[in-house]
Amino acid sequence: MTAETTTVTARQDATTPPTRFTFGCVGVRADAYAAGPTLVFRLRITASPGTRVHAMALRCQLRIEPARRGYGDDEARGLTDLFGERTRWGTTLHPVQFAHVSVMVPGFTGETETDLVVPCTYDMDIAATRYLGALNEGEVPLLLLFSGTAFTGAGGFHVEPVPWDLEAVCRMPVRTWREMIEQHFPGCGWLKLPRDTMDALLAYRSRRALPSWEAAVEALLHDAADTADEPRPSGGSGERAAT
Repeated sequence: MTAETTTVTARQDATTPPTRFTFGCVGVRADAYAAGPTLVFRLRITASPGTRVHAMALRCQLRIEPARRGYGDDEARGLTDLFGERTRWGTTLHPVQFAHVSVMVPGFTGETETDLVVPCTYDMDIAATRYLGALNEGEVPLLLLFSGTAFTGAGGFHVEPVPWDLEAVCRMPVRTWREMIEQHFPGCGWLKLPRDTMDALLAYRSRRALPSWEAAVEALLHDAADTADEPRPSGGSGERAAT
């Protein structure tokens, strides 16, 4: 009797249509209590009517879509390093990878909302950080691409993949990014240097008895400006000798 019941259940599972999922992003905020820069995206997940979802292991790729907004002249100058001159943007304004994160979604039936926590960086070697730092106002066009595994079923459960073609659009206010960075790096920037460069900069600071890293960088910039302003040799004497 038990074996027969199991067989019937297996047949029912084999004919059960896959669950249809849809995703949306209903908001984004900076996490005011995180140890480092962190964004929290609020996701809305909908499953087929009446479907019991026991849990979902969700993966999300976040991508910036630069072609989906306009840019002022100051912003365009700040983006030259990434995309070149504005006249070339028709061929260079490609998507920029922002983050890959995972989240475990608790069980629900029908629809639920959950937080997607995205740790961020202020490393200016990262293309996404340079892009966001160049924006003055407006919104950041983001595309969230989903995949993963869902555990569904009214009695017991079966495993279903979250299709790769599911996505959601999010337009994050630029001020949200700026507020997050200002919270952790108030009035400052962040620069990563190789160890040998740091050692050379420390030696320069020590020789000059400079009180801070800021003073060391300012002294180097001042020296570089003085060198650039020095007049170059005219080379006139060499021309007379050749004559």
